Amino acid sequence: MPSGDTAHSIGFLGAGQMATALARGLVSAGFATPEQIIASDVSPKARDAFAAATSASVTDDNAAVVSQCRTIVLAVKPQVIAGLLQDLHTWAGEQLLISIAAGTPIATLARLTGGKCRVVRVMPNTPCLVGAGAAAFALGDGATAADAEYVQQLLNTVGTAVQVAEPLLDAVTGLSGSGPAYVFQMIEALGDGGVRMGLPRAVSTQLAAQTLYGAAKMVLETGQHPAVLKD
Repeated sequence: MPSGDTAHSIGFLGAGQMATALARGLVSAGFATPEQIIASDVSPKARDAFAAATSASVTDDNAAVVSQCRTIVLAVKPQVIAGLLQDLHTWAGEQLLISIAAGTPIATLARLTGGKCRVVRVMPNTPCLVGAGAAAFALGDGATAADAEYVQQLLNTVGTAVQVAEPLLDAVTGLSGSGPAYVFQMIEALGDGGVRMGLPRAVSTQLAAQTLYGAAKMVLETGQHPAVLKD
């Protein structure tokens, strides 16, 4: 876990929607101040949106982020990871690299950073954009129990998170990673049914969405199996 004055000094490589949502959650929860966060991105539009949402610093210099921060959140598209990490020569060692990029194994991330970082791989999902995400994370060989606690707290600012072994992240991808798309389709189908019965579209969609939200909340808060609740 990062320590000292830079305990919550967090840098984002990539300033897209997921990175912005996470940074906003960190600030809102008091986990970090805007002054302790910096993000880099090649897109001026993404940088401006990140800064507007978080009041944090932004730059187009990835090396500046890596040199300043003890915790690095990798939030770029998988196809650019190799080029981005291989171009960086400012790893200070003893840094924590948290990857929220899909599909890149911990071993690959460790190799691309020259083995200088403790690596944690995260599979988030899109509801983190509204503070209701469901994420899972796996620790690399060098990551510690303190790192796990730190990442847990960090991810809890935008929802909930569980720790799993890395091979299980593929299952997580299919479940909670892709799951929102299935739920959206259920909401759409329920809403369409309401419209066919004469309800206005907005009313029908609201009722459908609230129904799924309420049902999910019952499962989480009662601890009862869904099979019991449906009866």
